[in-house]
Amino acid sequence: MSRLSAALRRRLVSEEEVVEAVLSHHDFASAEKFVSEVFWRSYWKGWLEQRPSVWRDYLSAVSRAKDRLDASSDLKTRHEAAIGARTGIDCFDGWVEELCDTGYLHNWARMQVASIWIFTLGLPWELGAAFLFDRLIDADPASNTLSWRWVAGLHTAGKAYLADAERIRSMTEGRFSPRGLARAAIIPTDCLSTPQACAIRPVACPDPSAPTLLLSTSEDLSVESAAECRGLCVRAIAFIDGRDDWDRIALADGVRRVRQAWPEAEFLGVVDPAHLPEAAHAAGCTQIATAFLPVGPMADTLAPLHAEAGSAGSGLHRVYARLGPAHMAALSKRLLRAQGENPAAD
Repeated sequence: MSRLSAALRRRLVSEEEVVEAVLSHHDFASAEKFVSEVFWRSYWKGWLEQRPSVWRDYLSAVSRAKDRLDASSDLKTRHEAAIGARTGIDCFDGWVEELCDTGYLHNWARMQVASIWIFTLGLPWELGAAFLFDRLIDADPASNTLSWRWVAGLHTAGKAYLADAERIRSMTEGRFSPRGLARAAIIPTDCLSTPQACAIRPVACPDPSAPTLLLSTSEDLSVESAAECRGLCVRAIAFIDGRDDWDRIALADGVRRVRQAWPEAEFLGVVDPAHLPEAAHAAGCTQIATAFLPVGPMADTLAPLHAEAGSAGSGLHRVYARLGPAHMAALSKRLLRAQGENPAAD
């Protein structure tokens, strides 16, 4: 357990940097499990990026599930007991309390919570995913949503993850001894279909000669180190406020580094996303550049601005910040070298 996930989530450090650091001190055989966990993050992001409708369907399902809570007193009671750590299942309640107190759970504990939520408590998986996403300090749209789908038996169709009481007792060294856990996994049938993979979104690179508003977001705070950004004519710097204190702490660090990289640029501070085109125009900028935003809330927030920015004369551009096919290829080649294989054969 490295506790790097909150920094990785906001790209204060990159997956590539973490893998390089680990493999510089350990051989691949001893570090394989850790490295595979890093790759799972990139796998989830890439999978969702090629199936964005899964994210949209999830958001719609959360809304419908909340409506069901209002319509069913039994469902609402069970949901309130779950989020209030009052189910009577010792491990589940303990982990929910830990999550609410610290904003963090070990990945294995997250799997148990998800499984008990779905199969023992009989609650909609989407509400559980939303509950964790709202409280985790490392909440990642792809990792969180797709991990819950995997536990529910929707990601790998028909293969659900069922929490086991004896396994929990063993793994927690007797701290927890849950009773009444589900013995069978009843897989949700209303969301079994998985869309075919679509092409990766094209990325519009900014004009290096155009006066630019450089935008920082908690989605990716490595913009100052991205090759596509180094030669930009940055006239102004702004950022979008985070959704919680963890985002804001990370933003303070990321924005500080951006301001150090372009000390002459006007600092606009926090800007409402809806007012970005006007802010860019007032600062004399003809384009807005930001890091590539994978599928998730921030991409949803800025999506409506693309057409508006184009018509208003302020182009909104997305920049790869070492997050894309080239990034994954570099990681893959590094791993192949560590295993003694020929990367050219990949």
